[in-house]
Amino acid sequence: MYKMKKHLPLHLLIISFVLLSAPVIIKAEEKSQIVLRSTYRDLIALQVQHISNVFIVNKHNYGFYGHSTIKNSYENKSVSGDSVVTDHTTGLVWHQSGSDEEMDWSKAKQWVKDLNDNGYAGYSDWRLPTVEEAISLLAPNINPSGLYVDPVFDAKQTGIWTGDENDSAGFMDGAWSVRFTGGYGGGNACWVYDNARNRVRPVRSVNKTQ
Repeated sequence: MYKMKKHLPLHLLIISFVLLSAPVIIKAEEKSQIVLRSTYRDLIALQVQHISNVFIVNKHNYGFYGHSTIKNSYENKSVSGDSVVTDHTTGLVWHQSGSDEEMDWSKAKQWVKDLNDNGYAGYSDWRLPTVEEAISLLAPNINPSGLYVDPVFDAKQTGIWTGDENDSAGFMDGAWSVRFTGGYGGGNACWVYDNARNRVRPVRSVNKTQ
């Protein structure tokens, strides 16, 4: 009995040491979102060629061929019966299918206005993306439909308008577009005259609670 009492403190000491030495698992903090510019600007090709989070394969006078280096984390879901794609990396929510038809830039802005009037997915703050936001969709590899974009998006969207302009375009106004058909091993970010025709894929910015 005396022996047991004598060794009891040592036994407790060993148990305490084991408990204190056990690894403490701390939940990792959420990865910070990549924040992209959401306000429109007037940009020349040289400025777009210096956008962050982009790998450029080939530069040209109207922009560049290349792809985004952002590791997108897409989630496709239905909200109020409407299909949207959330990118958890950028905090952006995209219209999954976009417009069925191609249209000029002026009509594209009206299309988004009508979308907001109808409250697509329960929201009325949809807008044309900035060129940075649209470029974030450019994937490094071609999807089964032959486009440089994740197959979570509708395949008919071969090119989309942005809200950014290029007023140095010459005698006509220019606006920036992003094309998923591309070339040189990447999609194409390029300005075109605003009477050209592209499709519309609206976007909205969200906070982490949405």
